[in-house]
Amino acid sequence: MTQVLSMMVVAVFPVLVTWAAITDFMTMTIANRVSIGLFLAGLLALVLTGVPLAGLGAHLGAAALVFAVGFACFAMGWMGGGDVKFAAAVALWLGWGHLLDYAVTFSIYGGLLTLLALFSDRVLDPLPVLKVGFLARFQEHRRVPYGVALSAAALQIFAETPWMRLFV
Repeated sequence: MTQVLSMMVVAVFPVLVTWAAITDFMTMTIANRVSIGLFLAGLLALVLTGVPLAGLGAHLGAAALVFAVGFACFAMGWMGGGDVKFAAAVALWLGWGHLLDYAVTFSIYGGLLTLLALFSDRVLDPLPVLKVGFLARFQEHRRVPYGVALSAAALQIFAETPWMRLFV
């Protein structure tokens, strides 16, 4: 029973991470309920899988570090607040063992996404067909939906974690 429940809780991760990417791309916002849900599901998954108290503390420490660094980036205007909360919730799931891989991967994806945004500014901006709906807002604000990069990296790194052993 606990194994099935653990699997159900762990299955929440890819669903919420994918939802965060979609909503950030469409609205340039990651809702607090997504980050809070991801965080709470991560805590529940850690408890259900029997992670010792020291391990739980380590996962919380990884999330706290990501939140602190992200908050500094937010204060300087480099990241959105939703991105910071979301990245911290992902870090809770990944823990210290996968945190560096996650940071490097989302940095690469974020750079590629930024280059794509710059490309769209220079090349695609004159096209009138792109001035409708969410594409118009994307072009208008010249912002990068960094949650897409955070989500893509989270899904890639999550596939390499011990969480996936629950499904094998």
